[in-house]
Amino acid sequence: MTNEQWETLLAVIRGEKVEPLPVGLIIDCPWLPNWAGMSLLDYFSSESMWFDANMKAINEFPEIMFLPGFWSEYGMCTEPSAFGAQCTFWENEFPHAAKVITDFAQVANLEKPDPRIHGLLPMMLHRLKNMQPKIEEAGHAIRFAVARGPMNIASFLTGQTELLMAFYTNPDEAEKLMELVTDFLIDWLTVQVEAFPTIDGIFLLDDIIGFIGEDDFRRWALPYFRRIYDTFDVNVKFLHNDAKGLITAKFLPEMGVNFFNFSFEHTMSEIRELSQNKVTMLGNVPPRDVLAQATPDEVRQCTKTMLDEVGDTSRIILSCGGGTPPAVPSENIRAMMDAR
Repeated sequence: MTNEQWETLLAVIRGEKVEPLPVGLIIDCPWLPNWAGMSLLDYFSSESMWFDANMKAINEFPEIMFLPGFWSEYGMCTEPSAFGAQCTFWENEFPHAAKVITDFAQVANLEKPDPRIHGLLPMMLHRLKNMQPKIEEAGHAIRFAVARGPMNIASFLTGQTELLMAFYTNPDEAEKLMELVTDFLIDWLTVQVEAFPTIDGIFLLDDIIGFIGEDDFRRWALPYFRRIYDTFDVNVKFLHNDAKGLITAKFLPEMGVNFFNFSFEHTMSEIRELSQNKVTMLGNVPPRDVLAQATPDEVRQCTKTMLDEVGDTSRIILSCGGGTPPAVPSENIRAMMDAR
């Protein structure tokens, strides 16, 4: 992100009205490589191609805040790889991390990884370090420390169904796992913050928190997210959860979140009310059915309808309700921007 974009984001988070309405998109491997004309494997394995893909998006859409900006990632393999997950990379399919835990008794022997040396994490960090001069030469800076959230990572280690069942069948082991993953995440985010002094934001992505009810959220999500966000003295505390998000929205201020990307199935007004109008919203055009698959005219109409519904556009950055999905055409992005 440029300095101007960063200052705009901070202004919106403070509740200031910014005109025209800012636009932001979360971009990573589901959309960026193929849109830029390369395979996912090229994008993951070549620093120069990864950089070129990001620059292509920036040059084509200079008005858009791309979040988190130059995201160094390996899909869902990123953090599980540090725990020893077998990672499978196809030429042009999303990578897959295999389960590490097949019996919750194994949690007792699970060791906390060192993000400086384990898995793909040092590769991610050094990609950013190696490309930092070019990023800054282009007028941008590394603004966010980024990680999947604690429940997301735990679910990749155990399986989603297995983790949710363990909250009831193996609560002691599940708690130990959540504590271990949270400690690891704080270490990983700290390594990023220490490596790049320009970082002033924490970005966590966790859809699994959208699969649980309110009581389970209080027990299995709130304390871990709050501990992570409270650890860092930064201006932007960003959360992505595009699964069911009404319960999450209710707890955002208590979690320490001030910037939220959520499911298109919820209206801006719902999220605003549940979060006590204390949180900046990133959304909320349907990502697949509209931004990726509709006509430009349909995108414009959907965007206008969504903005009319919310009325007051303070604490809003226009986007889609989730990350940018595969196959979004450039003309649909422009149509969404035109509808402001």
